[in-house]
Amino acid sequence: MPLTSRPLRPAPTTDVTPPAAPPLGVSARPARRPWRRAAVLVAASAGLIAAALPAPAPLGIGDPLFPHLGNPGYDVLAYDIALTYSGVNTEPLTAVTRVDALATADLDRLHLDFTHGTVSAVTVDDLPAAYETSGEDLVITPAVPIDAGEPVTVTVHHTSDPRGPAENGGWVRTSDGLAMANQADAAHRVFPSNDHPSDKAAFTFRITAPRELTAVANGLPAGRADHGATTTWTYRHHHPMATELAQVSIGRSTVLHRTGPRGLPVRDVIRTQDRETLEPWLRRTPGHLEWMEGKVGPYPFETYGVLVADATTGFELETQTLSLFERRLFTDPRFPEWYVDAVMVHELAHHWFGDSVSPRAWSDLWLNEGHASWYEALYADEKAGKSLEKRMKAAYAASDGWRAAGGPPAAPRPPAPGAKISLFRPVVYDGSALVLYALRHEIGTEAFDRLQRRWVADHRDGVASTADFRALAEQVSGRELDAFFTAWLYGEKTPPMPGHPDWRSLPPADAKH
Repeated sequence: MPLTSRPLRPAPTTDVTPPAAPPLGVSARPARRPWRRAAVLVAASAGLIAAALPAPAPLGIGDPLFPHLGNPGYDVLAYDIALTYSGVNTEPLTAVTRVDALATADLDRLHLDFTHGTVSAVTVDDLPAAYETSGEDLVITPAVPIDAGEPVTVTVHHTSDPRGPAENGGWVRTSDGLAMANQADAAHRVFPSNDHPSDKAAFTFRITAPRELTAVANGLPAGRADHGATTTWTYRHHHPMATELAQVSIGRSTVLHRTGPRGLPVRDVIRTQDRETLEPWLRRTPGHLEWMEGKVGPYPFETYGVLVADATTGFELETQTLSLFERRLFTDPRFPEWYVDAVMVHELAHHWFGDSVSPRAWSDLWLNEGHASWYEALYADEKAGKSLEKRMKAAYAASDGWRAAGGPPAAPRPPAPGAKISLFRPVVYDGSALVLYALRHEIGTEAFDRLQRRWVADHRDGVASTADFRALAEQVSGRELDAFFTAWLYGEKTPPMPGHPDWRSLPPADAKH
């Protein structure tokens, strides 16, 4: 969307705009009376009702960057995901995913995001339901239409296929098993879901695997049962979590335990053979936690730890309570010690910025990556003498080129038809940390620090938008900041840097992308 057509202060609830008219499957009928619903239930149980709905079409919640992700008409409250792994990471897993939701509209159909697996059966509130696919949607027609305000439980029996190009995300095949990397739009390649960060939910994982393997997932252990040749591991994470942050690791692993600030349980998951090699890095995590808590307040979840996968992903990932890292980050001598330390802090910082406070729309990604990059750079400055100002000056020089390559920080350009969106570009990392650096100069260090603490406290376990951040910055600083945020977040050119009038941005053709 061109800058000129964007309101200066959009309302927080309009970042993701659902269609004005009810989409297919979401009807505008008045609420049914209980006696009528009971009659429909009896008729459906007797097989007397036949579906008479038009052919389904993929839905979405209006996110311009991922228009077909997310689904209107319901709010997911909890996922319960049961996975059975054969021990061979090129074979599909058998799975049962239960979705507990609350209907927010009358629904003749219910859509879930799901692809790269085969569905064998679906029930809605324990009644068999018809289902079909449309694009990457699993379209479910319940035996009994769902009324707004009603709880609903959808159970899908399916496979979850780890085969396919690594760049598509979802399952990551490791040297000894599997892990997950679902960001940004790949959770629905693993399990049926409402695959958008604006709909967070509690998660339970039940993983059955050969008994010589170890399974770990988000949250805390909630039971382990042996069945002869296999073991079922259960984990529960009661804090709301976006689907993109789900993590399951299965392999020949060791789980290491230590204690963080205020008695926080810290657990790390590594290949058993890597224990001695990785310990010098893993023991740093409590110190990282203490440093981050000193900047923004208490860690927001019940546990933290590092999952080191022997796989090549090309990235590290802030999966909630258990950050995913490539093994080579810690073993490749080309990565200096200060850099590895700072990257570990980057993924930890996301647990405040991006995990606990999740983006309302994918155009709000700059809030996640900008803050994580900010604390990464600040840690390197304080602990290793790697100048924050020097890094920000280099980012400023490249900023016009980054904006030209894909849009400004808070307004990334949608992909061309048929093209894949590339969200994770320099402008959302150091280009967005640069916005925070400018904001600190603009409102002062004391107000900036209070803003950071208020942001993660006020929106803990929730979702928030760029408009929410702008509003809070104005409240905390006592200043009107429309002109500042409009220029820094939506401008095609980088504004002058407060406090550094001599800084210059290179022409796009000369800047490093």
